[in-house]
Amino acid sequence: MPRAITVYLKSTDVPKRKALQEAVDNLKLGALIRLDEAYMPFEMAGYLPCILNGEDAGFDMWFKNRTSEFTVSPALQSQIGDRGVAILCKWGGDSREAASALIVCAALVKYFDAIAQEGNGDTLLSSEQLLAKANAALA
Repeated sequence: MPRAITVYLKSTDVPKRKALQEAVDNLKLGALIRLDEAYMPFEMAGYLPCILNGEDAGFDMWFKNRTSEFTVSPALQSQIGDRGVAILCKWGGDSREAASALIVCAALVKYFDAIAQEGNGDTLLSSEQLLAKANAALA
C-alpha cells in the first residue's frame, strides 16, 4: 500500500480543527483519535501530532493549491472537478501513523465532499475503503 493519500476538496470545505475532530468522532470507530491543536489549515505544513488510543500516531500533512502547486492526472481531472485544494497526507512505517492518516482522510471524504487519491495512481478511495485500510493497519 502506498504511504500517501491526497485529498481534494474545495477551499470553502476545508474544515477547521474543531469541525474535523467532530467529523472524526462521528465516524464512531473503536479507535480514539485526537488531532493536535497544530492542525491549522493553510498555515501548517509537515508533522501533525495525533494521539491514537493514547499513543503518538502523527503523520505529515501539507495543504497545496491544486491548480498551481500540484499535478493531477487527466484520468482524475473530471472526478476532482473544481476542488482547488490538495491535502497531501504521508506517513512512515508505523501502522498507527497510517491508521491516523487514513481516518482523517476518511472523515474529509465522508463529511466535507472530498475525494481521496491513493498514492500517485488513478485509484480513488471511498470513506469506507479508507476506514477498512485503517482497521487493517490497526489489526
